[in-house]
Amino acid sequence: MVSDSAIDVTREMLLLMMMLSAPILGAALVIGLTISVLQAVTQIQEQTLTFVPKIVGMALVTVFAMPWIVSKTMEFSARMFGPWVSG
Repeated sequence: MVSDSAIDVTREMLLLMMMLSAPILGAALVIGLTISVLQAVTQIQEQTLTFVPKIVGMALVTVFAMPWIVSKTMEFSARMFGPWVSG
């Protein structure tokens, strides 16, 4: 009984973590792929060229997605701690 609910909570937590990190990781993937194609086309093989655009892009996506991330985290927290707070 208790182990079933622990497994359900863990599964829901991992799914939420993947869902919240997907936009940020997706931005890194798209930016990295774009820079790689540009490097292949222009034959500029500088390894450090991808880091700054990726960091800036991931930071921008994080800033724009922060209200959604916070609301999803608060909903999850309310569902997890709701029975103890209201009881």
